[in-house]
Amino acid sequence: RRRQNIQIQRLFMRKVILATSSAVLAASFLPSLAQADIVGAGASVSYWDSDLSGKAATNGSVVDVENDLDLSSDSNANLTAYVEHPLPLLPNVRLNLTRLSLEGTGTLSLGSFDGIPLNADVRSDFDLDQLDVTFYYEVLDNWINLDLGLTARKLDGELVVQEVGGDQGVSETEVDGVLPLGYFAARFDLPLTGVSVGAEGNIISFDGDSVYDVNAYGQYQISVLQLRAGYRKMAIDVEDGDDVLDIEIDGPFASAGVVF
Repeated sequence: RRRQNIQIQRLFMRKVILATSSAVLAASFLPSLAQADIVGAGASVSYWDSDLSGKAATNGSVVDVENDLDLSSDSNANLTAYVEHPLPLLPNVRLNLTRLSLEGTGTLSLGSFDGIPLNADVRSDFDLDQLDVTFYYEVLDNWINLDLGLTARKLDGELVVQEVGGDQGVSETEVDGVLPLGYFAARFDLPLTGVSVGAEGNIISFDGDSVYDVNAYGQYQISVLQLRAGYRKMAIDVEDGDDVLDIEIDGPFASAGVVF
């Protein structure tokens, strides 16, 4: 068994010091623009019907995670909670946990992959846990809402490719690190209807590498109940020496939550 570790933390922390410092400086001016009048909180749970596409490579061998591995959703869940307050200068806090599990069977068509031969039948699993801690400020807070801030994202994932029959070779690629990302959330409320549309996301791009996670949605709120449906897309494109991960995860989602 051979393990290849894609150390995202080392890769990004080296490259995003300048970008993160600039974002922090900009965020320091935001509290004067808007703040909540009272303490507010909310929580939601959602299901994301996602598909995985793209490629993974190590030591010059490449696998197509969609066409070769035929990965499909097994179970995906997302939990979100936030607290907003009227205290000046202090940011609001948002937590988000995303858990993805995809599996499939396929045939290697691009060539051998990490010792597994060309045209071998393989069974694959891709698991990804993602925890976000976001600190943000309300820039606008009326029928047009805009939040800006910074997110620390903890990624913990693994792609396992195992040959079926033959020599039963196994390849494991791990994703394990912490990333700093810019955060935005915009929402437009239709007055007196409870209906709104919006978008939110986390993004960073520097020196040819990038990570983004964005979604757009429609929302309906009645009393404390909040319902959403929309589309979410997450992409990871990083290169570190001989290790390359270039994948996209996207699909529709639906959520239900409460706000206070």
